[in-house]
Amino acid sequence: MLASQLSAKEDRVIFTETKLHGAFIVDVEPREDNRGFFTRAFCQNEFEEHGLNPLIAQANIGFNRARGTMRGMHFQYPPAAETKYVRCTRGAVLDIIVDLRPESRTYLQHVAVELTADNHRGIYVPGRFAHGYQVLEDFTETSYQVGEFYTPGSEGGLRFDDPGLGLSWPLPVTEISDKDRSWPLLADIEQDLVQRMSTEQAGSELGMAR
Repeated sequence: MLASQLSAKEDRVIFTETKLHGAFIVDVEPREDNRGFFTRAFCQNEFEEHGLNPLIAQANIGFNRARGTMRGMHFQYPPAAETKYVRCTRGAVLDIIVDLRPESRTYLQHVAVELTADNHRGIYVPGRFAHGYQVLEDFTETSYQVGEFYTPGSEGGLRFDDPGLGLSWPLPVTEISDKDRSWPLLADIEQDLVQRMSTEQAGSELGMAR
């Protein structure tokens, strides 16, 4: 059967909501034959049906040479808060997201998921979440589909080892940028973060990302 002949019912995206409202693990259903497999990894209609933002403003690739590399924890403040759909296309990462929505019942709680080239799993990250990952294999590559343009004036971040977040990483950190190492601690910026991440600041984005 040709890939183009697969029906939407046969080739669907599987959404599993995490304990953080609006954040989903996204799995695929590969259809295999003697050539390999074909599968759908993104569908605008299916994302909309689950209340997710289907807009892709930018698509990014992250390449990581060394096991243990750390990236995170990154976010953008409203009105430029980003949704992200993150997958690992080579190697493996432990991906962690943190709910930074002050009105949320799960404010400051987090979810960790392993994304690998073999499991083809993705994670949908709502706006007003911090996101980061640690690389589990050398020469790992990740892809991001991002729902907002990179806006340097709205950029923010928190330390991967911030005691206020309580994140557990599986490996010693081998590589990290000076920028990521220098993010402030939550305790030093929480009052400002709560104000800037409030629903009043988030505005119309709340319908997609709360």
